[in-house]
Amino acid sequence: MDFLSYFFMDFVGQLQSPTLAFLLGGMIIAALGSKLEIPDAIYKFIVFMLLIRVGLSGGIAIRNGNLVEMLLPALFSVVMGILIVFIGRYTLAKLPNVQTVDAIATAGLFGAVSGSTMAAALTVLETQGIEYEPWAGALYPFMDIPALVTAIVVASIYTSSKKRDAAGDELSKEEYLSKQEYLSKQSVAAGEYGSQPQYPTSRQEYRSQQRITASGYPSKQREGVKIWPIVKESLEGSALSALLLGLALGLITRPESVYESFYDPLFRGLLSILMLIMGMEAWSRVAELRKVAQWYVVYAVVAPLVHGLIAFGLGMIAHYATGFSLGGVVILAVIAASSSDISGPPTLRAGIPSANPSAYIGASTAIGTPIAIGVGIPLYIAIAHALMGG
Repeated sequence: MDFLSYFFMDFVGQLQSPTLAFLLGGMIIAALGSKLEIPDAIYKFIVFMLLIRVGLSGGIAIRNGNLVEMLLPALFSVVMGILIVFIGRYTLAKLPNVQTVDAIATAGLFGAVSGSTMAAALTVLETQGIEYEPWAGALYPFMDIPALVTAIVVASIYTSSKKRDAAGDELSKEEYLSKQEYLSKQSVAAGEYGSQPQYPTSRQEYRSQQRITASGYPSKQREGVKIWPIVKESLEGSALSALLLGLALGLITRPESVYESFYDPLFRGLLSILMLIMGMEAWSRVAELRKVAQWYVVYAVVAPLVHGLIAFGLGMIAHYATGFSLGGVVILAVIAASSSDISGPPTLRAGIPSANPSAYIGASTAIGTPIAIGVGIPLYIAIAHALMGG
């Protein structure tokens, strides 16, 4: 009963909080046909301010903290980023009317991290007085980059495999036709072939001439998936660039004065505006989501909660092993439940161009983000409250 009471109290509180209230407000005015528009330049500025603030706080905390304590949570972040992609690859991709490449891209976006959702969780934790490691926000890139890289690599391997299968089928047809053409041109006497046959005398010789491998495909080397360009593109994205810049400044310099007087006071106000923008964007994506299979809706509702619970379990291992705070466990769960809304979409558009953006962006923005913020944050905080109460 304690858990349920904590959950409902936090859920109601979250509904009344500026974070979710502005998100729902944006969806409502968009549904009513409002012409309200926030210039893209302002949106990018707000995202920059929020993420550089998170990076600054994380950098300051790392400089003053114990790096050894970060190792296990950072490792679990990497594991979650990769695991989420494979969960989607072997669950969502197996459902009816779901294209495998679209499913992989969707899983990659859900494995990557939403800076706004993380910022919302930090705000709630601070409001409720739940302690967490200030460097917990720096776990962002440890989950975000592996998820995007894994999704693009898995999608590239899948599409390459499909192309090889198609090429193998075409090659088999060509081999059959060339053999028939050869036989039609040979002079045959008394049931025997010509005295100087040029056709291969053994299967091995034939394979050698045709450059066929044991698997039945041409032995011509294919270009492999290049990992570094994917990592480089992720690092150059606006979200991670701002976060890593703030992290570096917090580590190397002494930005406490400007952090406390400028970035920190503006944090909650800017976050509320970002939630309003995301709400309007989410509603606009609902129409796109209708164009793809309904299974994306089911996935977008269930996946954030499942991913968060798995991460919460891993965080509890770190809690008992290294003293990782329950607030830090909540943050790990929230970033696992979130789906990237800033750096992920452009990275996946470039890395998996064959995937349908209506599927992965629609599922993430229209459903995944509201679920992660409105249900996920209260759920994980309620579990943390129950454990603290125990």
